[in-house]
Amino acid sequence: MPLTGHCLCKAVTYTVKGTEEPLLTAYDHCDDCQRQSGSTYSLVAVVLKDKLEVNGPVKKWKGTADSGNAVWRWFCEECGSPIAHDPDAAPEIIALKGGSLSTEIKKTLKPDTEIWTKSKLPFCQEHLAKPFEGMPQ
Repeated sequence: MPLTGHCLCKAVTYTVKGTEEPLLTAYDHCDDCQRQSGSTYSLVAVVLKDKLEVNGPVKKWKGTADSGNAVWRWFCEECGSPIAHDPDAAPEIIALKGGSLSTEIKKTLKPDTEIWTKSKLPFCQEHLAKPFEGMPQ
């Protein structure tokens, strides 16, 4: 089954043709991904860009990486959900936002890499002592 996903409102959908697993699944700790995700890191699934087919109202915002190269942040024009980031420095790949993958696919992801750990927040160094299955009552 190919990798598929969508934004929160489902106006944007995508399929990665001929691919059942990402090339790499990583926790991205860069400051820009923290801000785009609204969290402490962004889970990304890296795939070949020429295999990605996207449908729907995607907006692209141009950011600048530490290298000075552009990084294009893709998001849904309707609901604002992040879809991917597309680095000019590596034109053959694109990093899909892990949370945008189809639910059953997300459940099978196995992050194998951490990138931009120099920006990793200090409290992310260890597991939290009080995990909750859902919202605490």
